[in-house]
Amino acid sequence: MEGLKNKRWEFTLAAVSDLSSSSSSSSVSSSPTPVIARFSSDGGVAELRFQHDSKFIDGFNVDLGNSQLFKLGPVQSLCVSQCSDTNKEKTYSRGVTIQFRNEEESRDFHSAFEQWQKGDVIEGTQLPNGAISACKSKFDNKIESSSAKMYFHYYGQLLHQQNMLQDYVRTGTYYAAVIENRADFTGRVVVDVGAGSGILSLFAAQAGAKHVYAVEASEMAEYARKLIAGNPTLGQRITVIKGKVEEVELPEKADILISEPMGTLLVNERMLESYIIARERFLVPNGKMFPSVGRIHMAPFTDEFLFVEIANKALFWQQQNYFGVDLTPLYGSAFQGYFSQPVVDAFDPRFLVSPPMCHIIDFNEIKEEDLYEIDIPLKFIASVGTRVHGLACWFDVLFDGSTVQRWLTTAPGAPTTHWYQIRCVLSQPIYVMAGQEITGRLHMIAHNAQSYTIYLTLSAKMWGPGAEQGGILQTSSCKLDLKEPYYRMSQPQPYTMAQDQQPHQLLQSEDIPIHTEDLDETELLQQPSENPGAQPQ
Repeated sequence: MEGLKNKRWEFTLAAVSDLSSSSSSSSVSSSPTPVIARFSSDGGVAELRFQHDSKFIDGFNVDLGNSQLFKLGPVQSLCVSQCSDTNKEKTYSRGVTIQFRNEEESRDFHSAFEQWQKGDVIEGTQLPNGAISACKSKFDNKIESSSAKMYFHYYGQLLHQQNMLQDYVRTGTYYAAVIENRADFTGRVVVDVGAGSGILSLFAAQAGAKHVYAVEASEMAEYARKLIAGNPTLGQRITVIKGKVEEVELPEKADILISEPMGTLLVNERMLESYIIARERFLVPNGKMFPSVGRIHMAPFTDEFLFVEIANKALFWQQQNYFGVDLTPLYGSAFQGYFSQPVVDAFDPRFLVSPPMCHIIDFNEIKEEDLYEIDIPLKFIASVGTRVHGLACWFDVLFDGSTVQRWLTTAPGAPTTHWYQIRCVLSQPIYVMAGQEITGRLHMIAHNAQSYTIYLTLSAKMWGPGAEQGGILQTSSCKLDLKEPYYRMSQPQPYTMAQDQQPHQLLQSEDIPIHTEDLDETELLQQPSENPGAQPQ
């Protein structure tokens, strides 16, 4: 029999008490609210926690790796674990007594304790009082535990949530997309994937959602509960569930998924995969996704000052007498290291050498595995003669509402967002002439640090008489780690004429439109409206 995809395993208890505390505060009874014992394996560490009144009981956490469980009677057990007192530099034992409701539940609990402790929980195994499919979820199997720990720690802090909330292009577009499409939300069940502070859940409730399940894996879930409780008119229709979408179970299917899963270059942090998994697990057939489509836009760019800035960083390693040490053996590695960092900043669209192309990701159709490797062939026609220093990228997403279609764009020249744009800089620029064809490949391979390794190649094809015979004139490649970008600046720097450019060669903003050419999906993918009223405010 196929097990559920929920690794967490819960038991309802009669009572628990901590032997190290005073009797007045150590005992928690199950009446009238039950005490829940929950096994879990977070970051590869199996633990037992106790929950009362929908909150975990402080000080009752048990690390199964250094604990033992003893029977005191038919319905009573003692759990003893080793604890470390860093001030006294010694370890000591602490005990938690557990009172069960009957003998059968006591036996089941002991069986579960032993299996979790040994790590014997395997896929498809049916266990007493519940079923689980794996000791590690799909997320845990593909993501390095240290990366996940840092990721959830980062998003568990209010200051980072504030940074996103204060991106008024982002937050305002989500609000408009939801409120303007009340017909899609009224009376519907909504799942907020990676809810963070819970702001999107509150938007959905404002739009008339019947009920919203806000799923959040980080400690931000507790702040979300607090924020939602402080808005009781809306909060009575919102349930915060702490856990990963790959693991949690919901009591009903969703009519709508809402999420903000976009990272730098759309795919960084690999949360799009969790969004797709949520679609497979929770969304009803023909349900809606907000957003439903993402597009990665790309165009070659020229920026002599950026290139020199990056190259100059490695000059430190050209010193031959640094306190008597010759640093030059490391110069080449340092030079390549600086060019392996994608540059995150906001730039002037006049730096673009050609009209952009785009790669479409349909969140309604794409499989999670399709995001493990993204291969995009590149083809551009240069609008000016200049040096091409790399590939500029940005993204937009579509909220395909029944009433209004809204685009959230991060394009250069549009209002700046906290995503900015990203540029992959070549350590060896290539020269092009106006009208010359630029080809290449953007190949992105996901890795277990929740990001991608980027392989970029750009080539300039032969131009002029005889070009129909083909042949590559020059080519340049680079390897970059999207996980380790260079965060350069917050606003576009003034456009300055490069030394090798003539005034008549400078691009005007109207020369490089920030929209794509005709697409097969024209009916679905309407371009961002020219009407200022339809743009994010």
